[in-house]
Amino acid sequence: MIRRTIYDELLKRLKEKRRFLQVLAGPRQAGKTTLARQVMEASPLPAHYASADEPSLRGDRTWLEQQWDIARLKAGEGKSGALLVLDEIQKISGWPNVVKLLWDADTHSGVALKVVLLGSAPLLIQSGLAESLAGRFEVIAVPHWSFTEMREAFGWNLEQYIFYGAYPGAAGLIDTPERWRRYILDSLIETTISRDILSLHRVDKPALLRRVFLLGCAYSGQILSYQKMIGQLTEAGNTTTLAHYLELLQGAGMLAGLARYSHGQARQRGSSPKLQVLNTALMSAQNHRSLAEARNDGDHWGRLVETAVGAHLFNSSVGMNISVTYWRERNHEVDFVLQQGKAVAAIEVKSGGRRESLPGMAAFARQFKPRRQLLVGGQGIPLGEFLSEPAAHWLS
Repeated sequence: MIRRTIYDELLKRLKEKRRFLQVLAGPRQAGKTTLARQVMEASPLPAHYASADEPSLRGDRTWLEQQWDIARLKAGEGKSGALLVLDEIQKISGWPNVVKLLWDADTHSGVALKVVLLGSAPLLIQSGLAESLAGRFEVIAVPHWSFTEMREAFGWNLEQYIFYGAYPGAAGLIDTPERWRRYILDSLIETTISRDILSLHRVDKPALLRRVFLLGCAYSGQILSYQKMIGQLTEAGNTTTLAHYLELLQGAGMLAGLARYSHGQARQRGSSPKLQVLNTALMSAQNHRSLAEARNDGDHWGRLVETAVGAHLFNSSVGMNISVTYWRERNHEVDFVLQQGKAVAAIEVKSGGRRESLPGMAAFARQFKPRRQLLVGGQGIPLGEFLSEPAAHWLS
């Protein structure tokens, strides 16, 4: 089974006597709905599933109360209670307060209802939970699919994964590249921006947010100061606006701005971000290169490889209390720095004709003495092997 670890963790939590809201949070097409339905089938509890991803609902809180009552009826039919799965919960206006009232009422009256919430906008879900449902929930992160998962599910090789990324719904379209490209652009990029960001957050300059995303795809793997971004973008506003838009894009699983590592601190406010696309499909869909053409362009392929490594590190670190940063000081640079507690690993990616000599790694090691100094590709760890292990593996 693909995503077995997440499936096992959710099923385990639902079997516990302790009662917490379980939240599956992650980007579109990460497999949240499939996981929840598989758990419903495996659970002995009577279950009810409902999705708020219907335009006719218009954020109707009454709908949420109705679905909850259906599950309550099921819970009253058996001694062990029932399971309620609510998908796209962030589409309901004011949902955290409604869920809090319903959850607390069940706790007071002893209704044995287990609840799983699903959503494709992690930033919004977590902020809503923290504000209204403190102490009542646990989050299970559902990141983008890994190389191992795409290989096991679709038989993909390493080059296919680097170029086509990790959207399982698009995997069957790669034999018709233009159709694959339109699917990524229309069904994933546009849908995520319009429905998971613009419709759920206040964004004063929607066109600017879209340009920030396109800039991130064009410069993924590069360190770009906010001032340089402003120079690249029209009507860019100020650095605070750009930083906020990067946070929104990161919350939607599209683009992150990695912070500079400094003296063991996971994040240095105000540092120039390293732009990091979180699924290489988002890059490949922006141009008309075929896989073969991309592979024959050393510089472009090198950028895809480094982006794939960064996306893998970021996605496999979600929910693990692992920070992913970069390091640069004067002319010395390290591509990625992982940190979990006191454990630090420095990672360099060899790709696209880059030099073998690593003065940045040596300078970083002298200053910070990391637990691991890793070279990926070239004469280092084979790329396929590196992408087959989660970030935590390289800190052990």
